Amino acid sequence: LALNPWDVVLCISGTVISCENAIVVVVIFYTPAFRAPTFLLIGSLATADLLAGLGLILHFAFIYFIPSEAMSLLTVGLLVTSFTASVSSLLTITIDRYLSLYNALTYYSERTVTRTYVMLLLTWGASICYGLLPVMGWNCLKEPSACSIVKPLTKNHLIILSVSFFMVFAVMLQLYVQICKLICRHAHQIAVQRHFLAASHYVTTRKGIATLAAILGAFASCWLPFAVYCLLGDDTYPALYTHLTLLPATYNSMINPIIYAFRNQEIQKVLWTVCCGCLSSTMPFRSHSPSDV
Repeated sequence: LALNPWDVVLCISGTVISCENAIVVVVIFYTPAFRAPTFLLIGSLATADLLAGLGLILHFAFIYFIPSEAMSLLTVGLLVTSFTASVSSLLTITIDRYLSLYNALTYYSERTVTRTYVMLLLTWGASICYGLLPVMGWNCLKEPSACSIVKPLTKNHLIILSVSFFMVFAVMLQLYVQICKLICRHAHQIAVQRHFLAASHYVTTRKGIATLAAILGAFASCWLPFAVYCLLGDDTYPALYTHLTLLPATYNSMINPIIYAFRNQEIQKVLWTVCCGCLSSTMPFRSHSPSDV
């Protein structure tokens, strides 16, 4: 096959995604302090994005070096599983952040640990089921007219994935609205108790809301174009449109480590320790703290 520049760009994106998220997975896996629910959820997100990056690399390799229908189905199944798990993990992190603010007094309990494992089980169970559908026979290899903009996925399969994404996005939007309200309320209470000036209260509230807006804005700008095109597009449309909307979606897996892992102070300490030896390996961690808003 003639080398498609878009496939090269996706392969490069997959390489960057794999390297970034591999660092996060290794740090969380080999650091005993990172066994709290917050870090388990971040680790789930990093694992999903790592698999997505590897899937993009394998997709390129199987197209140009080992072309076969079986490998194509396995690669597509891996990509569907990983991207579904990535989006679902973002939802679980949002739920965790909301509950850490809404139920602050009961957040540090065994119930939180149990709830985290249940969310992880549901996330990966549903993602694996979605990914197995093409491998188990729900594909368009024998019926080209049923193909979607992402071959060999069928139109109905892609519609289900798109509708699921919009449902996840709607829930995340509602939760972040509630988180903003909680941030404003808590900032006001702290300002009243400590007799802060109104300007300090305004700055604290604005900073929290701006952070949440950046998180949700990055997620929406990456995934919404592709999700909308999955509903409106057709396999007769030029492949350029698919690549133009799919590429930003992959960037979300590139941004996630920066937003959810590298901004976390505990993970930063470990990275500095490993890279520079600037900090002591016996430094205590706030391992039970919820992820940074």
